[in-house]
Amino acid sequence: MSADRKEFTMGLEDKFDAKKDKGAGATKEGIGKVTGDAQTEAEGKGQNLQGKIKDVATDAKDSVKGFTDGLKKD
Repeated sequence: MSADRKEFTMGLEDKFDAKKDKGAGATKEGIGKVTGDAQTEAEGKGQNLQGKIKDVATDAKDSVKGFTDGLKKD
């Protein structure tokens, strides 16, 4: 597998992982609200936030890679 392909695949895995955390967190948070379980709701909020942080980190990594690739072409 080429280096570019491997980086693209890793980027997709990172994005998927972030989406999974956000989705699971939102579900957990909703269940906590409906059932009145404050601990489950808090865990869901935390997991959702973790997914958002992973998303931002992946976007930042992609931006830096795009910037450095642009420098290499010049």
